[in-house]
Amino acid sequence: MRTDTIENYNGQGDSAFLTAPFMGKNAIWRYFIGTIIPFLVSNTIGAIPLIVVMFAYSGAGDLPTKGGMPDFEAIGINLNLGFALTVFPFVLAFFAFILIIRPLNQRSIGSVVNGGRNIRWGRIFLSALVWMAISAVWLIWSLRNDPGNFILSNTSKSLITLAIIAMVMIPFQAGFEELLFRGYLIQGFAVLSRNRWLPAVGSSLLFGLMHALNPEVKEYGFLTMIPQYVFFGLVFAVLTLMDDGTELAIGAHTANNMFLFVFVTHKDSALQTPAMYEQINIYPWQDFAGLVVMSLLFIALMAVVYGWKDVRKLYGRIAVPRRPDAETGSDTKYSG
Repeated sequence: MRTDTIENYNGQGDSAFLTAPFMGKNAIWRYFIGTIIPFLVSNTIGAIPLIVVMFAYSGAGDLPTKGGMPDFEAIGINLNLGFALTVFPFVLAFFAFILIIRPLNQRSIGSVVNGGRNIRWGRIFLSALVWMAISAVWLIWSLRNDPGNFILSNTSKSLITLAIIAMVMIPFQAGFEELLFRGYLIQGFAVLSRNRWLPAVGSSLLFGLMHALNPEVKEYGFLTMIPQYVFFGLVFAVLTLMDDGTELAIGAHTANNMFLFVFVTHKDSALQTPAMYEQINIYPWQDFAGLVVMSLLFIALMAVVYGWKDVRKLYGRIAVPRRPDAETGSDTKYSG
């Protein structure tokens, strides 16, 4: 299908990313199914290896838990193995999502990434590198500011194994979440609202609620932790809308998760890993403030690198695209 017939948003320049869903099937029920199926796959088929291993180690006895999650150390499961088994469902969710887009919405996965253009790999790697560097600076500052709150817990070869597992598997986990929330659902909300701010807010709220069952939410409270996830979602949404694609968000999200899993952990972390440092006490609002500073710095750097100037990309209306009718050649608005 042609994309050169897409109207410009507010007459100021087109958005291949936000107008892509109008060129496929976009009924609300399709987005509901497209969102649910990957989670069903991950929570059924994807959970089988973890269940089998836990049963093999624990037998029919009580399953020890830690922060609401299986306590791999207490069961006797190597933490790196437990980490891989916990992330594996997201790998299946990633591929399930990719496979379902074309038959369900009649468009390519590339249209979800950035509107159907070539994937901009340079953006993914650059954003990952920049976010990793900012995270390292934050960790170094935290270590110097409050050294008693951190324990150097792992400098063994298992840390290298953990890093390799993270580099192989986390891109699928973070990539799935970004393609779903910042790609698919932002586009779905765009079809529904015809504007830009509602997709950013709506997808971020859903992203926050997805983490509602995380151990840290139970430990520190819903109203304390969920705003952090919602804010993180908004940051990724800003990157997606300003850059007209999900690549920067995918890179930053991947780097953030890899850094946390490999370099610093705490007892209430959703994923237990033999990270380099263990943080003893968690101060949620202090960490939130740090996240805000890091995120604003990151967005500013990306704005400079990629020359972002038009903030209307965050709130402007979306013009419904027009495409030539296959039989008559006339332009017809398409609602799917």
